[in-house]
Amino acid sequence: MTKVSTRFARTLATAMAGVSMLGFAAATAGEVNVWAWDPNFNIAAMADATARYQANNADTTFVVTNVTQDEINQKLQTQLLAGVSDGLPDIVLIQDDNIQRFLQSFPGAFVPLSDHIDMSKFADYKVAAATYEGKSYSLPFDSGVTGLFYRADYLEEAGYKPEDVQDITWDRLVEIGKDILAKTGKQLIDMDYNDDGQIIMMMLSAGQWYLKEGNEPNILDNPALKESLEVFQEMAQAGLIKPVSDWTGYTGAFTSGEIAMVPQGVWITGTVKSAADQAGKWRVAPMPKLNDVAGATNYSNNGGSSWYVLSSSQNQEEAIDFLKTIWAEDVDFYQGILINQGAVGSLLAAREGDAYKASDEFFSGEPVWQNFSDWLAQVPSVDYGTFTPEARLAVRAQLPNIANGGNIDEALKAMDAQLRQQMQ
Repeated sequence: MTKVSTRFARTLATAMAGVSMLGFAAATAGEVNVWAWDPNFNIAAMADATARYQANNADTTFVVTNVTQDEINQKLQTQLLAGVSDGLPDIVLIQDDNIQRFLQSFPGAFVPLSDHIDMSKFADYKVAAATYEGKSYSLPFDSGVTGLFYRADYLEEAGYKPEDVQDITWDRLVEIGKDILAKTGKQLIDMDYNDDGQIIMMMLSAGQWYLKEGNEPNILDNPALKESLEVFQEMAQAGLIKPVSDWTGYTGAFTSGEIAMVPQGVWITGTVKSAADQAGKWRVAPMPKLNDVAGATNYSNNGGSSWYVLSSSQNQEEAIDFLKTIWAEDVDFYQGILINQGAVGSLLAAREGDAYKASDEFFSGEPVWQNFSDWLAQVPSVDYGTFTPEARLAVRAQLPNIANGGNIDEALKAMDAQLRQQMQ
């Protein structure tokens, strides 16, 4: 049993109490059961995929169950630790930054899909996230490839053009943000100081993560993390960030026109476009890059998840064939989920489809999906390791202090100490 499993064991009694409340139905032989969250996105995309597969495989049936991400994590870790597979699905959706915890803690629990599917068809960083001991276990799904959504009208009012925010650095964006604030009264971005997503996007763009080599903290000698925190502090101290306290506040700040820009994953596109009265005012540029860090790029990722087949599945052959036939080969399927759900998948060949090449009038006729898919292929890979949740908590604990002008070196020491304590 690994160190992670040992920590799971300490919380097993609490987790088992949760299992009894989840109440999942047992799988039926010959029926492929799928667990995923978000009915409007993941589950809707999976429903499209199962319908396309059943058109040529009428004997295969599917049951797609809406299970929250927390419930999936809790039930998987509890039952895998207990060695109980009853009630587990055949296919499950897991967020990318959490999969190494499962792969390393429970060897053999998931089917190595690289034995069946050509992983070179997918974005490298997505494959790397689910690779352990030379084999990749995921069917890479939605990408969290990032972009800088910006209000072109505010930018113009401050004296800038769209080309002024193409492939720039964070330092340059701070300069532009100060001009926008001075000339329009609009703050640059909004941010929940209890969420480290902004820091992750900045750090990951240089190919760095909170951990290195799987389980070693990468906090004190991580120049990408330090510069990300320095930029964050400068923006906060200059009044360029509107603090918000939750997701509703976060999305409301830009859909109401209070702020000028939204650096975020492609999955925020639907929310940006929900403000129909702002059509033609928004555009999207590549993310800014860090100024002084080796390997810095204008490409990053935030979020994203992938499909996995449980080794305990009694319908393993059907589950793998379904993922291979639709999710790894059907380019037209990806055009549909892009149009219907705004889902930018990780299959590189999907970029050649018509939907990806289409322009979007909301973004002044820009080919936004083609741009995102081009950026997707350039996102640096990182090793998420098994202690990502603990690392994120340690960083989040220091963000309010840093925003208020706290010493960054001292904050890094506190993050490192908290993470190491949680890893014991």
